[in-house]
Order: sequence, then C-alpha cells, then structure tokens
Amino acid sequence: MVHTVHIPDLPATEAFGRRLGELLFPGTVIALVGQLGAGKTHLTRAVAEGLGVRNPAAVNSPTFVLIQEYPARLPIYHFDAYRLSGSREFAELGVDEYFHGDGVCLVEWADKVGATLPADHLRIEIAILDENRRQFTITAIGERYERLLTSMLG
Repeated sequence: MVHTVHIPDLPATEAFGRRLGELLFPGTVIALVGQLGAGKTHLTRAVAEGLGVRNPAAVNSPTFVLIQEYPARLPIYHFDAYRLSGSREFAELGVDEYFHGDGVCLVEWADKVGATLPADHLRIEIAILDENRRQFTITAIGERYERLLTSMLG
C-alpha cells in the first residue's frame, strides 16, 4: 500500500509525526529516505513527541554515534546509516535485536541498508518540493503496517 502526503510546512511535518507516533506498536520499524536537509531527523523528533518522549529537543541525528536511544511510551531506537558502507556494517551493530524487540526503530538513510531491514516495515520517502514544502511517499509493507497507514489517514 502506497500513499502520498503533501506537507505544506514545518508545523504540518510535526503534526504528521506526532500522529504517527501515537499509533505505533512494539516492534515498529520505520525506514526514512531523503536527501540531506529533507527533514528525516525533524520527522523523527515529531514521532518521538507522539510517543511521549520527555525532551523532544534532545532527539537529534545520530550520524556520529550511529544510534540514539530515548525512553518513551515505547523505547525509541534512532539509527543513522549515513556513514555506513552498507547493510553488512549496519547488521554488525546488532540491529536485528532492536528490530525484533519491544521498541520503535527509526532508520535514517534506510536506502543504504535496505537488505538489513525486516520484510515488513513502513517506508517514508521525503522529497523536497521547496524551502518549506515536502512530499512524503509512504509505503506500508505488511498487514500491520497497512492497518497503521489506514488508521493514520482515516
């Protein structure tokens, strides 16, 4: 199931992310794809808000540490694959344990490590339309993610 959402501005990104965060379930994996400056980390921060993270301002890109963990309604595991050479290096981080755990995994630059992602996941591709506007192409792969996307849009 694929759906496209037009995001007119930053507050709309925040509202989208918070709503998504409210609907997430244990074991959720979200693959985030988009060029530098597309808003992957900003969307992650909004999802964390929706999950009830205490300090959303603390959610930042884990480019140099590769993973950040945040306590919330469900534990949040925020990965950044930007500096990795590919799926094998990503797998060596022990991501499989995270993917099959009770938390929510958000993977920035997921297109670099696609072979490592679970078969079922939610993929959000962010395209920059202009300085403020974005287009989210959301692909729900698997029944649970299709139900999630239907709830999100309904």
